[in-house]
This record gives sequence, structure tokens and C-alpha cells, in this order.
Amino acid sequence: MKNLVDLEKKINSELGTKINSTKIKHNQIYIDIDKEDLIDVTLFFKTNKDTKFKQLIDITVVDYPEESLRFKLVYLFLSHEFNQRAIISYSITENEVIPSLTSIFPSANWMEREVFDMYGVNFKDHPDLRRILTDYGFEGHPLRKDFPLTGHTEVRYSEDKKKVINEPVKLEQNYRNFDYESPWEGTKYIKEQTNNNDKKN
Repeated sequence: MKNLVDLEKKINSELGTKINSTKIKHNQIYIDIDKEDLIDVTLFFKTNKDTKFKQLIDITVVDYPEESLRFKLVYLFLSHEFNQRAIISYSITENEVIPSLTSIFPSANWMEREVFDMYGVNFKDHPDLRRILTDYGFEGHPLRKDFPLTGHTEVRYSEDKKKVINEPVKLEQNYRNFDYESPWEGTKYIKEQTNNNDKKN
């Protein structure tokens, strides 16, 4: 469909109960669904002659750790023919397993692996669901909001063992000097250097 308003009407009329809500914002259509309807809605978007969203751009997640439906899954689709974008989303609990889109969009393979690696979201019927960005034996999921900023382990070369080792993170503070001055003012040693240079000139 060339018109987003007409597209919204068509989606609501043909998919009916599978759509929780729709809205047009920033020249894109946003669709909220339930996870059980993901496959049906995606197939409709890809194959219907009036939609033709033939490219899956990305799959991502928003983490709301304080809510019972912790994760919001977001799928971004593009219709080249009509130059339109659609965003489909739904919310799930922390340990829910959700359908994989790899049978419809093969490109979803790596996207779902990334979501699994970064957030710990599991996909049913995924052909190769394993970490893709973090190392073997990595603990936790780095983009969850409760993941520590420093991580759990650090990697370094051990001179004693002559190899790269993993060990618990240690943040040594003994020899650090903290300058609490405003960055707009500049740190003390820079000011001193600047003043000395001005005197010499």
C-alpha cells in the first residue's frame, strides 16, 4: 500500500484479533501483538501483495527489569516496493521461549543469536542458538540492565603462565588520584601548565 493510513486499515481488518494496537508515528507503522501471533503476522507482512515487507532489518530487545513482562521484543521490517517501514513488538516474561523467524527470514538467524547472547532470550526451533558476540563460557548477558558495568571476569596475559587467562574483575583504587573539579574548568595540572606557558611567553 502506498498510503500508511490505508495499510493500517488493511492490517486491522485482515488480521483482526491478532493485532492489539496500531499507530502511525514518524512516517512508520507500529504494531503491538502477542508472541503467539508472531509467525502469522510476519507471514502476512511478507507475502501479502499490499504489504510486501520482504526484508527483516533488525531484531532487538528493550529490558524493563522492574516489570513482570521484562522484555519487549522489537522487529523492524522494510518494504522496498512501497518504501515503508513497520515495527512489530510484543512483551514477554524473563524465561519465556519465543518462536524463531528463521524459517521465514533466514537473516533472523544471527539476529536471534545476538538477542540470545545479549539478553538471554530463547528462541524455539532456532537451528543454531549459541552465543555470537561474547566468548565461550561468558557469564551473564551484557545488555541486561542488571548486568554489572565492569562485568564478572577480565582477560589478561599472565607472564607466569605464559598465556591469556580469565580472572575475577579487580578494580584497584590504591594509586588513583581523583580530580573532582568541573571538566569545564579543566584539571589542576593542565591549568598549571597553561599558566606556566603563559608566563614564559
